[in-house]
Amino acid sequence: MNSLRLRLLVSLVGLLALAAAAMAAITYHNVLGETEKLFDYQLQQMALSLRDQGEIDPLQADTLADAQLDVVIQIWTVDGRAIYASRPHASLPARALLGLATLSVDGRAWRTYSVATSSRVIQVAQPVAIRERLAAHAAWRSVLPLLLTTPVAALAIWWLAARNLAPLERLAREVRTRDARSLAPVPTAALPDEIAPLATALNALLARLASSLDSQRAFVADAAHELRSPLTALKLQLELLRRADDAETRDAARVAIGEGIGRATRLVEQLLALARSEPDAVLPVDDVDLVAVARQAIDDSHAFAGARSARIELLATEPAFVRGDAVALALLVRNLVDNAARYSPPGARVEVKVRDEGARVVLEVDDSGPGIPEGERERVFDRFYRRADAAESGSGLGLAIVRSVATAHGATVGLHASSLGGLQARVEFRARPR
Repeated sequence: MNSLRLRLLVSLVGLLALAAAAMAAITYHNVLGETEKLFDYQLQQMALSLRDQGEIDPLQADTLADAQLDVVIQIWTVDGRAIYASRPHASLPARALLGLATLSVDGRAWRTYSVATSSRVIQVAQPVAIRERLAAHAAWRSVLPLLLTTPVAALAIWWLAARNLAPLERLAREVRTRDARSLAPVPTAALPDEIAPLATALNALLARLASSLDSQRAFVADAAHELRSPLTALKLQLELLRRADDAETRDAARVAIGEGIGRATRLVEQLLALARSEPDAVLPVDDVDLVAVARQAIDDSHAFAGARSARIELLATEPAFVRGDAVALALLVRNLVDNAARYSPPGARVEVKVRDEGARVVLEVDDSGPGIPEGERERVFDRFYRRADAAESGSGLGLAIVRSVATAHGATVGLHASSLGGLQARVEFRARPR
C-alpha cells in the first residue's frame, strides 16, 4: 500500500471505526445501567404510593389489573394472608423480601421491591426479561445515531483528505507534465507548510541542475571551439604533406603534424581531467599525504622540466595529510608544477612547498618566471582564457582544473607574487581530523 491517500484514509477511517465502536459500547453499557436504575426507581415509587392507602380504589384496581402492564402488585397482611393481587399470574413471587430483590420463580427471574407498613406488606414485581428487553431497546436507540453517522464521517474524511492532498497532487502533476528541458522552479504559492519544504528543495535541485547543464553546455561549446583549431591545423598540415614535392618539405610537415597531434592530445586529456574534477563530481575520500602526492607529481613532470632545463625542488620535511582523492590531488599539483615550468624561461627554478599548520595544510608552488599582473590573476582561472602576451601556447585549462579540484575538496586557491620573482600559486586545505 504505497498510496499516501489510501494509507491516510485507512488510518483515519480505522481510527474512526475504533472510536465509534468504543463509544457505542460505552454508551450501550451506560444506558443499560441507567435504564435498570430507572426501572428500580419506578418500582419503588409505585410501592410507596400504595403504602399509605387504606383500600385500593376500584378504578385504580382496574387500571393496575391491565394485562398490558409489565408490573404485578401483591399485598399481604402482616400475618401473611394475601389480600390483593393486581392480576392473576401463573407464577408470582410467593413471599416478599423487603427492599429491592431479584427472585426466581419457576425458572423465571423477577425484580421486586417490597415495603412494609404496620398492617400490611406491599410488593411490586416486574419480569427481568421484560426489563432487559426494554433496556436493550433504549440502549440501541441511543447508539443508533452514532452508528449511522460513522459512515457519513468516513465519507467526510475521504473528501477532506482528498481536498487537503490536492496541493501535493498539483505539485506532482506540475513535475510530471514537464519535459527534460524545463528546469524552471515549480510554483510554491499557497502550498501547505508540510509540502512547501519539498517544493523548495525541488526548486533548489532544479536550480543546481540548470546551473550544471549550463556549465556543461558552455564547456562543450568551448571544447568544440578549442578542438576546432588544432584539428583544422592538422588538416592543413596533411594537405601540405600531400602537396609537398621534396623530402625537406615533407619532413617539416610531418614534424608539424606530430606537434599538432601532441597539442590535440594534451587538450583532450585536459578536457577529460576538467570534466572529472567538476565540483559536483563524486570523488572517493581517503587520507592522502599531500607531500607524497607532490613528490609523485614532480617525478611525472621531470621529463618536461628537463627539456626546459628547469629545476624543481620539493621543500617539505614531514607528511601532511588531507581528506580527498589522491588522483585528483595529483592532477592539481601536476598542473601547478607544469604551468610553473612551462611559463617560466628555460633554466627557471620552481619550488614546491607543503606544510601542516595545524588547522590547515598549505601547498605553495613558486616560480622565477615573469609572473601575472595582479589585475589578471583571477581571470586566468577561467576556462580557455590565455593571456595575450603569453610566450607559450596552451589550452587555458590548467588553472581551471586546479580551481575545480580545489573547490571539490573544500580548498581555496589564489595567486600571489613569489619571493623567487615570479608567481606563487597557494592552495589551502582543511587538515585531516586528528
